[in-house]
Amino acid sequence: MKLLHLDSSPLGAASASRRIGAAVAKTLADATPGTTVAYRDLAATPPAHLGGELLQALRPAPGAPAPDSAAVRAELALTEELLAEFLAADVVVVGAPMYNFSVPSQLKAWIDRVAQAGRTFRYTAAGPEGLAGGKRVIVVSSRGGQYAGSAYEAALDHQEAYLRAVFGFFGITDVQVVRAEGLAMGPTVRDAAIAEALAQGERLVETA
Repeated sequence: MKLLHLDSSPLGAASASRRIGAAVAKTLADATPGTTVAYRDLAATPPAHLGGELLQALRPAPGAPAPDSAAVRAELALTEELLAEFLAADVVVVGAPMYNFSVPSQLKAWIDRVAQAGRTFRYTAAGPEGLAGGKRVIVVSSRGGQYAGSAYEAALDHQEAYLRAVFGFFGITDVQVVRAEGLAMGPTVRDAAIAEALAQGERLVETA
């Protein structure tokens, strides 16, 4: 099994999503001997956000020359590396804290690189079709407040809902969430939420 583990929190050792994500990745790897793990820290080495030249190079307009410079070629090479890493993975563990009701911009930048027509999805006469199916994605979600099951979730969750939509668009139907929320609501709530998320992670092997 090939496992890709992504972190996107810039908080380092203080990050709940990093702690839980590391435990989830280890649990899954230990359960399948021979698993290879690719790790990418999107906060430590973030992909650049899409600029005009890179966007034109990735999605050239018909008849228009694509930008060609050393900087653009380097970014295209990184994009190919990120795509190959994602497409090769059987399981993807995504550390995704909620920031202002969405995901960290570093994670969004990664998504912008792997969302490539003809590679992870394509448009057909019947509508869009995902090309990256057959994977298992585990989203390690951390949140300062409590949203799950509340009216606030439907209105404000542009984190878990967004990631489910993106991976679903890529054709991935097996998307699970390991969630720790209420982390900013005091140490007692935080400790209990992290403990429950770690327990959820341990149970993932049972649902593989």
